Amino acid sequence: MAMPLRQSIRVGTYLLEQKLRKREKFPLIVELEPLYACNLACEGCGKIQHPAGVLKQRMPVAQAVGAVLESGAPMVSIAGGEPLMHPQIDEIVRQLVARRKYVFLCTNAMLLRKKIEKFTPSPYFAFAVHIDGLRERHDESVAKEGVFDEAVAAIKEAKKRGFRVTTNSTFFNTDTPQTIIEVLNYLNDDLQVDEMMISPAYAYEKAPDQEHFLGVEQTRELFRKAFAGGNRRRWRLNHSPLFLDFLEGKVDFSCTAWAIPNYSLFGWQRPCYLMSDGYVPTYRELIDDTDWDKYGRGKDPRCANCMAHCGYEPTAVLATMGSLKESLRAARETIGGGRDKSA
Repeated sequence: MAMPLRQSIRVGTYLLEQKLRKREKFPLIVELEPLYACNLACEGCGKIQHPAGVLKQRMPVAQAVGAVLESGAPMVSIAGGEPLMHPQIDEIVRQLVARRKYVFLCTNAMLLRKKIEKFTPSPYFAFAVHIDGLRERHDESVAKEGVFDEAVAAIKEAKKRGFRVTTNSTFFNTDTPQTIIEVLNYLNDDLQVDEMMISPAYAYEKAPDQEHFLGVEQTRELFRKAFAGGNRRRWRLNHSPLFLDFLEGKVDFSCTAWAIPNYSLFGWQRPCYLMSDGYVPTYRELIDDTDWDKYGRGKDPRCANCMAHCGYEPTAVLATMGSLKESLRAARETIGGGRDKSA
């Protein structure tokens, strides 16, 4: 994966510590949602379907930081909603970075240029801009014209100011290998973002659009063709080699949603941010009192078509750590700038 060497060492050391302590379940990255409000209405998102009273709420800084510290995770993905709408989002980021947590602020970038002065470049911080396709395709997915152009302008401005910039792209059954290739080529070669994350769209039950989510075999065929011809070796994808194998159908994994727990205005969400089977106030309750064995493809019908990173990337990471061959493969890719020579 294209993860910076310092971050790779930090995460690798953390994973080794968990193994030495014989911990069966532990967080790799916390998905923090300090608000649900958003300035867009994407058809594949169910977060803005909450009542108006909930959409007005903003998580206090101390609560947000405290939840991350409680979990002990080395990385944090701040989402929502649109986190740049939170009036104290810069303070949440500042406090997490001060504690040497690797922070990814997920944003549609509509407010990024306006708010960028509030943030300071750091090796522990990156903006993660959501880009689902080139101009027409992306604007259609977010149901608003001009969003793609603003996101591109914001990415350029952030990189000019010295920020790390990553992207997150979700693909649907309306995508083809060519549309994936086009957007990832643009992000990789033209915009030269630092890292790119990709994900097949999961049938999120609260999303307005329920017709365009991918099935398992569709996902495998789509990414197998998109990765062909050396593309996978060339793109700076922020994923472990085994997770990319998983997307192609070369390997299969069980779900380990406990490794990417979600904390929101309602507390710790069971079992993941895509499904809501209740909330608990503490991280320990989430881990100890959730029947994790009942989730995943082949167990819960809601999971039938899920290949999302929140459930399967951590499984791939743990499988990498448990194999000398895969560990060396991942190390070669990291040192080589994101190139996976065995793909």
